[in-house]
Amino acid sequence: MKLATLRTPAGTRAVRIEAGTATEIGFSDVGALLAEPGWHELAAAGDGPRHDLTSADLAPVLPRPGKIFCVGLNYRTHILEMGRELPEYPTLFAKFPEALVGPADPICLDDASATVDWEAELAVVVGAPVRRATTEDADAAIAGFAVLNDVTMRDWQYRSVEWLQGKTFEDSTPFGPFLVTPDELPGGTRPELQLACSVDGETVQSANTADLVFDPVALVAYISTILTLQPGDVIATGTPGGVGHARDPRRYLTDGAELVTEIEGLGSQRNTARLSAAVPT
Repeated sequence: MKLATLRTPAGTRAVRIEAGTATEIGFSDVGALLAEPGWHELAAAGDGPRHDLTSADLAPVLPRPGKIFCVGLNYRTHILEMGRELPEYPTLFAKFPEALVGPADPICLDDASATVDWEAELAVVVGAPVRRATTEDADAAIAGFAVLNDVTMRDWQYRSVEWLQGKTFEDSTPFGPFLVTPDELPGGTRPELQLACSVDGETVQSANTADLVFDPVALVAYISTILTLQPGDVIATGTPGGVGHARDPRRYLTDGAELVTEIEGLGSQRNTARLSAAVPT
């Protein structure tokens, strides 16, 4: 199943995507749907107004997740090519809902930062409460996957050893277009999907999610040891090589740059970077 959150004149609506049509399913957004026991059956049965997907205005697939965990240094090939050892434990930091934008919304280039970078990522969406999960529990708790770009203000990220301040600038993080359930994907809850990111038509990142050191099931199990994960919580699983900050010379997003982030089977995002004064409020 493929789900999204649609903006309408009456507010946001959760929709089921089928053959180019977005069908309203009776909930305000995908997060509200996931909060309901039996959400999968409710989503499959929902039958409301229909919208043409080609003209749909999509919000972040979950507009206000309760928690957004992010993972650093999680692609095996990239870590080894950098001459580093594979990590024993995941590197975790957080992001807040105010950072999220839709899959076609502008990305805000805040004038507080001169080094805005891209990070294409696979996002895991939790679909059931889970605490101290076994592997089997973690597998069952995954609702599905989406595309996310962890756009990062590098100068703020490296002001201290804690990364959060560079990772959660408002209106910076595209998330969507869809939530796709594991049964639609090769590898299921450990999906093996080609990921790519381009800037102004040039491919800057390319990898396969099978190369993750800590896969989605392992991350749900690990994080749920710390606290209860709730339906609608999000885990961004990390980015592969190819970020602008690691290039020589370094490269960052500038006003008008087009950032395309896509993952096989999950869809693509196309966002234009805009100076903060040019982004609608």
